[in-house]
Parts: sequence; structure tokens; C-alpha cells
Amino acid sequence: MQSVPEIVDSHLGIVAAENPGLRVPGAFDGTEIAVRAILGQQASVKGASLLASRLANLLGKSIVTPFPQLHLLTPTVIDLAQAEVPKIAALGIIKARAATIINLARAVESDGLSLEPGAEINRTKMQLKSIPGIGDWTAEYISMRCLGWPDAFPYSDLGIKKVLGLKSGKAIIEIAEKWRPWRSYAAMHLWKSLEVVHEAN
Repeated sequence: MQSVPEIVDSHLGIVAAENPGLRVPGAFDGTEIAVRAILGQQASVKGASLLASRLANLLGKSIVTPFPQLHLLTPTVIDLAQAEVPKIAALGIIKARAATIINLARAVESDGLSLEPGAEINRTKMQLKSIPGIGDWTAEYISMRCLGWPDAFPYSDLGIKKVLGLKSGKAIIEIAEKWRPWRSYAAMHLWKSLEVVHEAN
């Protein structure tokens, strides 16, 4: 009997050949990953991490650990929901994105938005995209990482466009049809291939 990774690799074929068994990382805290996804919109990983660090320093609670680098908890949903746009924007986060983070937190706190595995996927994506500042890319990424949805696919991602050599979202969606119901894994493999290209250069 095949394991799930073997089933996925077999289905994806050549896309999974270089990194068999590659998994889609989950999330201990769905809101944290969703906020990082918003911070990562049109930003580098390094830039998004810097902004996330600033946000933790502003709103996160201090903790004592044996490791000096680990001294802050990520801001809670309540902390984010009660924050003010100018305060977050002062960290170097554009005002519209700061508002998106606050509205996301309020939706989780008060409006029944669940960012945990098992949430109904179509309803959750609709809820996410009803928040100004959250489009297809962010909703698909959150579905992949927070909801554990194996068929999410951020087709508008610049890295995926680069690997496939395509600019048209429609063309990318058409190509990705053959990867259903494991498109989240296909996305991970496509991103992984970019690391190989970067290392080669």
C-alpha cells in the first residue's frame, strides 16, 4: 500500500522527481501565518520577516527562555484586533496592509473566521477575500499553510510564474489542472526548484 507522499509524488510525476517526499508545512498558529502572508505581499521573504519581527516587538508579549533569540510571543488575535492602523503603519507597513491585518484579526475574533485545519475551504476563502487587501494569492497561501488544504494553488505567485515561464494566470491554472488534487504539493516543488536555480548561480 502506498503512503500519501508516494501517492502525491506518483501523481505529480516529473514535478516531484527532484525532491520526492516534499511536504507542505503546516502552522501552529493560523493567524500568525496569515499575518505573515499579508506582510509578504509583494515583498521579499527577508523584508516580510523584518516586518513580522517589528510587529512582534510592538505587540508581542515577552517570555523567558533558555535561548536569548526567543524572547517574544507572536501577537495574539486580540492584540492585533485592538491595534490601530497608524501604530502598525509606523513600523514601515503601508496603511492599507496594516488595516488588512487588523481586519483579519477582527474577523477571527468576532466573525467566526477559522484559520485551522478542518475549516470549510470554500466558505473560508470567501471570508478571506471579503477582507480588503486579501486576494487570490493570499487566500490560496493561507488555505495551503493554515487550513492544510492539499489542493490550494497560488497561481499568481511570481516564483511559480518564473518556474513555468508563463505570465498568464489562466494558462497557469490550466497547466495546474493535471496536478489536482495535490496542487499545494506542486507549488512547494515549484518553489523548491527556484532554490536549486539560486544555488547554481
